[in-house]
Amino acid sequence: MSNPSSAPEALEQGSEETINPPAATEHKPSYVKLAMRNMVRKRGTSLKHFFLTTAGLLTVLVGLAYLTR
Repeated sequence: MSNPSSAPEALEQGSEETINPPAATEHKPSYVKLAMRNMVRKRGTSLKHFFLTTAGLLTVLVGLAYLTR
């Protein structure tokens, strides 16, 4: 036998989806906007990664220059 208390909950959940479909009305933010928002929120982590990347790239370039001189 079915549980009468779960039937109204299922009807309520189904009616919410048909009334307010969020994906059809809202535009998804672009990847660049999401990345910039994330960088602003996590300022210290972003700066640390930027300087580590810069140091790594300089190390690779100096190493290649030394090996190919």
